[in-house]
Amino acid sequence: MTISVHTNKSALTALQNLNKTNDELANVQNRVNTGLMIANAKDNAAVWAIAQGQRADIGALGAVKMSLQRAQSISEVSATAGETVSDLLVEMKQKVVAAMDTSLDTASRTALNSDFKSILRQITQVTQNAAFDGANLLDGSIGTNIQFLANADATNKITLSTQNISLGGSLITVAGGASISTVTFATAILTQLNTSIGNVNQALGNLGSQGKQIAAHLSFISKLTDVLETGVGNLVDADLAKESARLQGLQVQQQLGAQALSIANQAPQIVLQLFRGG
Repeated sequence: MTISVHTNKSALTALQNLNKTNDELANVQNRVNTGLMIANAKDNAAVWAIAQGQRADIGALGAVKMSLQRAQSISEVSATAGETVSDLLVEMKQKVVAAMDTSLDTASRTALNSDFKSILRQITQVTQNAAFDGANLLDGSIGTNIQFLANADATNKITLSTQNISLGGSLITVAGGASISTVTFATAILTQLNTSIGNVNQALGNLGSQGKQIAAHLSFISKLTDVLETGVGNLVDADLAKESARLQGLQVQQQLGAQALSIANQAPQIVLQLFRGG
């Protein structure tokens, strides 16, 4: 090997190796700091693009989850109010049947009619207050149904059907101004009431079925989000135990490289010995 003070091949080689070690060490430190093996497109463009696409789907599923949670809340509020109305109708039937007793005196009939009208007011109050986030399925204030997001592309929807249980409507045919002040009135109301009770119970069954569907789909969306997040993690997350071991090895390699460069830089001093006098 040529001995020269101008060109030190050993030092250049040692410097190249040290620079390579420093670059690898910086990469490992970045993976340890971020917890990511692939933090940007520069690390691995193809895998990063796949991960970004999955992150977009996860974000969209977050919006779907919020929509379904709103649907679930509306369904639960409606079901609770509907059950209350059903109980009030059952209580009302007791008053109506009692009013059909021809032996009642005027005071008793007046008291029964007063209770009956009080129940009618309670039904109106319940249906008008059965709203969540401005949506009321029971008072006829909105159309035939409400649709909620069901997938990340917003191409599928889940529907909650409205169930108008307002007085004098298609389900509860008893009018808000109804009266049981006479046996004749009470007899007519009883027929309407029996039909209304059946209609309301059917409506509650529909709400219950749709609520169950929403809860099941919400559970699925939550699980799907977890699976996608795990998948993204498998693509881009760093194995920190492995990176820790690699970090320690590179730190030792860096120290050895620095020592090798120092030794190589001292090699040209041999030239001085060649020109010393005997």
